[in-house]
Amino acid sequence: MWARLRHRARRALEIDMKLGGIFPALVTPFDAAGDVSLVAVRHNIGLYNRTGIAGFVVLGSTGEAVMLLGEEADRVLVAAKESAAPGKLLIAGTGAESTAETIVRSKRAAAIGYQVALVKTPYYYKPMYRAETYIQHYRAVADASPIPVLLYSVPQFTGITLETPEILTLSEHPNIIGIKDSSGVIQRVAEVLGGARPEFQVLTGGAAVIYPALAVGASGAILALASALPEKCAEVYELFLCGQHKRAKELQWQLAAASKQIVSEAGIAGVKFAMDFRGYQGGVPRLPLLPLEEEKKQQIAGIISAFHPAAAV
Repeated sequence: MWARLRHRARRALEIDMKLGGIFPALVTPFDAAGDVSLVAVRHNIGLYNRTGIAGFVVLGSTGEAVMLLGEEADRVLVAAKESAAPGKLLIAGTGAESTAETIVRSKRAAAIGYQVALVKTPYYYKPMYRAETYIQHYRAVADASPIPVLLYSVPQFTGITLETPEILTLSEHPNIIGIKDSSGVIQRVAEVLGGARPEFQVLTGGAAVIYPALAVGASGAILALASALPEKCAEVYELFLCGQHKRAKELQWQLAAASKQIVSEAGIAGVKFAMDFRGYQGGVPRLPLLPLEEEKKQQIAGIISAFHPAAAV
């Protein structure tokens, strides 16, 4: 089993399974009746294809994956896959509360054509969970998944943090190629990259820490803010790669302030409104999440206008 997985992992790396760059965490748009709008999904990806983003993350936290019916999730995966430009890496959120369901979702994403499975930590029974719970869960998923697995630690939503020791243990599995760490803790990023095998990759989930994460060795970022400001998020990455650190830091400071108000304070509703303001189709979140109040909309409009005075894509 392990020999086959090592062969598969080496083959994935041979076809450049690198997670470098900026990936927007895509929203799931809903129409006026509250149904998933595949037209809007395709519209948004068509615009993103013209930016410098590296690929797409579909059915993540920003995509309201936990709000979707199974058939809706499948239709979103298919629409996004069909709309993505050639060369854009496709990452599907496949994490579920049970190991068995996570495996089913990962296989389904692979069948549709996704290249990486993003697997969040189970959390519902967190009082009974221990580090070994997550180690066994992720190993079982990675053993069964036809595509490489990306760990996903998002404590602000799950109340669970994957700590350095278990990440390093899991990094030894040949079909676990990295982690999306949304904690914003740069020390953990440095610890993991310092202790994991060289091929293991870390992407930050925080727009406020793109630059410092890159500075300690992260490969890139998966960001809610990149759904509204893909060009600016990608620009930080490119400036860093080009060694233009002064400009990169200045833009990072601006994005940190924007992320605090749009993502941290306003949530998915804030991201979706910022998208609408720029010419994307975000719409409103699905109940029980509520749309923004007018005062917050005006605040976000001002933030976006500071980046893009024309307020349009």
